[in-house]
Amino acid sequence: MSTNARISIGIAVAFAAVVGVLLVLNGRGDGGVQDAAAATDERLVRADSHRLNEAKDGKVTFVEFLDFECEACRAAFPAVEQLRAKYDGKVTFVVRYFPIQSHFNAERAARAVEAAAAQGKFEAMYRKMYDTQTEWGEQQVPADARFRAYAEELGLDVAAWEQKYNDPATLERIKKDVADGDALGVTGTPTFFLNGKKLEPKSIDDLVTSIDAELK
Repeated sequence: MSTNARISIGIAVAFAAVVGVLLVLNGRGDGGVQDAAAATDERLVRADSHRLNEAKDGKVTFVEFLDFECEACRAAFPAVEQLRAKYDGKVTFVVRYFPIQSHFNAERAARAVEAAAAQGKFEAMYRKMYDTQTEWGEQQVPADARFRAYAEELGLDVAAWEQKYNDPATLERIKKDVADGDALGVTGTPTFFLNGKKLEPKSIDDLVTSIDAELK
């Protein structure tokens, strides 16, 4: 079996559990992509947006609005990771925060990741949140101490991390992502955009086909 075939199968397995949720939360319709009439490049990708991968030619950009407490986002995470591997150097992958109000610790999780980003550890904390979601998600108890422990585990300057975590500017940064998502019509997570168009996938094949089409 080829490497690409193994990647496609792995993505399909990971993504299968989340496609139905995407269809419900984001009003999925006819597959493929949907024009985002109100979208602007700035609303999709700001200068301070976090880029997991960056393509030198800048031809194709994949944006995800996510919530670290969202089970559907965690289910999609392995698929996104495999897409990153498959399209490394060809597609820019961007992460935007979109914590859902009904998720008690979602905003705190976003603050924890943003505070880690200030020390160059965005991706490490981003991964940590999904790896540990079952430890702190779906609870009505603040996870501040647990997130602080994660900062220690990642070798961060914890005092500096904690200051950034509690800095109103950090929350304001997250709220700007949410405002952009609202303006773009994001109503649930995860929501994906490809070159300014909201993806409307019914299957993993739709997602891969959309990216391949943009790369041609």
